[in-house]
Amino acid sequence: MPNTNPLRVLLVDDDVLVINVVRELLEEAGHTVVGNAPDGQLALELTKSLRPDIVFMDIEMPGMSGLEATRQIQEQCPVPVILLTAHEDAELIAVASRVGAAAYLVKLPNPGELTRTMAIARARFADLMELRALNAKLQQALAEVKTLRGLVPICSRCKCIRDEKGYWQRVETYISERTEAQFSHGVCDDCIKVLYPELNLPRFSPSAGDPPGG
Repeated sequence: MPNTNPLRVLLVDDDVLVINVVRELLEEAGHTVVGNAPDGQLALELTKSLRPDIVFMDIEMPGMSGLEATRQIQEQCPVPVILLTAHEDAELIAVASRVGAAAYLVKLPNPGELTRTMAIARARFADLMELRALNAKLQQALAEVKTLRGLVPICSRCKCIRDEKGYWQRVETYISERTEAQFSHGVCDDCIKVLYPELNLPRFSPSAGDPPGG
């Protein structure tokens, strides 16, 4: 059955046999192999220039290893990477996750394994990109948060605060300019008694439940 979602694939392995077998499986599935590389350094360069949809990466190669190439790819030009390994290894899985690999395949894969692993890799990569975007937004939000630290000179009578230039400001003005806080104004129970003594309103106690009319 022809693939309705063909992908552009980069193959990285110093074993020509592996390259040829995986290429044949990919092409039979309807995908396009846009290039191949025998080492990690060239893999990084080709990933930048060719922008493949997915990369199959051998681990042990001359020069830059597949793990290091994967790490640099995720830093410089993120793309789903599937590691090719000679055997399963629990430690390898942990290392692969740390460098940003989305999945791994044991050489030589069959068509079913290849298709399934590609789908898993793309899904995990999409989740990773979403997580990175959310983390970036969080870091930006944290960077924009302003805090007040140290001693704050405040008038004991009117409660105005003296700023860094020596000017006195209302409390809400001082805080609003230095934090993300916003103020809504009301009148407290004690001030109501002073301003409107004729009302004789009952005093609200938080422990007594909701305020009157709440």
